[in-house]
Amino acid sequence: MNETAEFGISENITDDITTIFIEENILKVVDETTAHSILRGTIQKVSDKPYTYSGMEEVTEYRYSLVINVEWFDIINDKILLSKKYSGWGTYDLSADISSDGIDNDGDGKIDEEDPDEMGDPRELASKVALEKIADDIINDILSTW
Repeated sequence: MNETAEFGISENITDDITTIFIEENILKVVDETTAHSILRGTIQKVSDKPYTYSGMEEVTEYRYSLVINVEWFDIINDKILLSKKYSGWGTYDLSADISSDGIDNDGDGKIDEEDPDEMGDPRELASKVALEKIADDIINDILSTW
């Protein structure tokens, strides 16, 4: 569920987590009617605020942040396995092309031409990075709860 005005974000996080489940063979993804457990999330907050400033007090980077409340429910045993609030963030610069801005926009240790992921709309990439951080944290918590 999405409690924010950010369009399409709930679909993006669902897709990211589902992809990780399938690629890592963590849990089998099935229809809710045949599932043994259900993972539900509520996007509670999206913020987009200045992050760094120049010497002239002009914004040079923005920080896109996301907060999601997640619950993993065991249908078979009728109990909550995990209930936690997650947050993630990504940075971006509106004044430069992300493929040549000198910033590691997605936090993978690569910048600009070394990183094929750094292209497109800066804010969308920051959103993607925030979602990926949250998805990784959720997966790690599920694996440690399991």
